[in-house]
Amino acid sequence: MSFDLIKKRLLVFGSNGMLGQKAIEFYSSIGDYEVLASSFEDKPFLDDINYVQCDLSNRNEVKKLVYDFCPDYIINAAAFTNVDLCETERETAWKINVKGVEYIAESARVIDAHLIHISSDYIFDGKNGPYLENDLPNPLGYYARTKLASENALKISGVKNTIIRTNVLYGSTKHGRPDFVKWVVDSLKAKKQIRIVTDQINNPTFIDDLVQAINKIFESRKEGLYNIGGSDFLSRLDFTLMIADFFKLDKNLIIPIKTEELNQAARRPLKSGLITIKAQSELGYKPHSILQTLELIKKELSL
Repeated sequence: MSFDLIKKRLLVFGSNGMLGQKAIEFYSSIGDYEVLASSFEDKPFLDDINYVQCDLSNRNEVKKLVYDFCPDYIINAAAFTNVDLCETERETAWKINVKGVEYIAESARVIDAHLIHISSDYIFDGKNGPYLENDLPNPLGYYARTKLASENALKISGVKNTIIRTNVLYGSTKHGRPDFVKWVVDSLKAKKQIRIVTDQINNPTFIDDLVQAINKIFESRKEGLYNIGGSDFLSRLDFTLMIADFFKLDKNLIIPIKTEELNQAARRPLKSGLITIKAQSELGYKPHSILQTLELIKKELSL
């Protein structure tokens, strides 16, 4: 018998994003999965992968992709994530972040696939964080409203699903825009001043940790809602100072400001972050410390 016949089939939406790239790399490397990648772009960012372009806002495209591949597992890492642009591009944001999730869910339900959907701490107002899974959402902006609506759509969809809420993703990827760490390092190395907010509190999430959490969910077949975040709760300024210290860069180039000084279109939750006790106890989730992750990023990117 060919071992290929017993491989699990995994479909990753949003495969050109940070999380999508890491998930594809991980599952392609372990050999137990037949992986299909999909994003909105014409071509994949990663080489030598099975890839199909798909517009999540097109129900027929989504259905065809899911039915043709017939995955056991689906990761939805796709979203319209430009928080400020969501305030003006509301129709597009809703089509991708809500209707797209509905289309994936209805297709996955037919073939009994397990869907993991990535949500956000932005569903909270940031007044009393960090948050547990059962805390009451109160989204501040349109992006946040779409993310909460996508969670609610899944809850009534009848599909086998797990919702992961996460926040401030960072980590090294080969393609696409730089993550927060690389942006800070590149800016300070270039002697550029950077303005960093002092009043946004989170527990930044290392993308490799998030992929491990996803894998634990698949292995345990856990459904429901899980918070996945880092082990360190700190302000964006303190995170930036840690990066500068670690890479021995000039902290005088870091200018502390308040969020309101940025005059952004969408309001941000300030005192936020996600408590991960449930994931730790039920999944065995063990996030790295920020210092450990910086060491890993340094090795991977040769910084």
